[in-house]
Amino acid sequence: MAGKKFILNADDFGMSEAFNRAVFEGYKEGFLKSASLTANGEAFDDAVTQVIPQCPDLGIGIHLNIVEGCSLCEDITELTDSNRQFKNSYIQLLIKSLAPKNKSFLAQIEREFRLQIEKTLSKTPVSHIDSHVHIHSIPPIFDLTCRLAKEYGIKQVRTQYERPYIIPDIRKHLTVKYPVNLIKVVLLGFFTLFNKRTILKYGLKTNDYLIGITYTSMMDNFTITYGLRSFKYNKNTTEALIHPCRYQDGKVDNHFTEFLITKNQKLKEKIEQLGYEITNYVEKNS
Repeated sequence: MAGKKFILNADDFGMSEAFNRAVFEGYKEGFLKSASLTANGEAFDDAVTQVIPQCPDLGIGIHLNIVEGCSLCEDITELTDSNRQFKNSYIQLLIKSLAPKNKSFLAQIEREFRLQIEKTLSKTPVSHIDSHVHIHSIPPIFDLTCRLAKEYGIKQVRTQYERPYIIPDIRKHLTVKYPVNLIKVVLLGFFTLFNKRTILKYGLKTNDYLIGITYTSMMDNFTITYGLRSFKYNKNTTEALIHPCRYQDGKVDNHFTEFLITKNQKLKEKIEQLGYEITNYVEKNS
């Protein structure tokens, strides 16, 4: 079973103090070893001053974001409204980036990406790049992401191939989310065919598999366990993405179940029994 590596990664680090507290507790009391920091998140400063210094072995990634919140860059009118709020959905970004005359659009994305990367690198070492709602999976944007990763010395960029699998919980399959997620699995898997070539083109590294698309917003210990069981190869790196959060505005957050994943010792033991070393991209690339 040697060579099987598992990375549990917390996306949306820096989005709010509630997300930050969940990352901190998941690291201190659980087996969370990797998190992706959102440079334009409202709690970015809290993450870099209150959490990261107390979590010395936490692998930090850059969570590129051009779909939510305020831009760091000014005058990128194809991406933001008059208040510098991002205005494009994933589908809109897909259509615009694939348009024949897309140089101006991609140039504005590059300006924003550069500021987000440089802001993060000014505060902490970085091991990998991913993105909010997988926007960097869009092939032209993925090429841009890899080019910038190479330029800034970041070795790892996430890809999104998730092997289809089903868990024995009918409730998860009777939701509106499930068929939508299946469409995402197909689309992102198709893009990954092209994006892995781009990884090779720039001499970068990526994960072999991803867990967290089929059951987006429904992640728990079963989705991870059954996801890992679907892989037949002895040597692989599998990343499971979660959005752990405890409380928002005094109420239990919708992502509370994902927070519980980080502290589930039985799940940790199960992952290890399946032959996986629990690691992060810093340790994997060293």
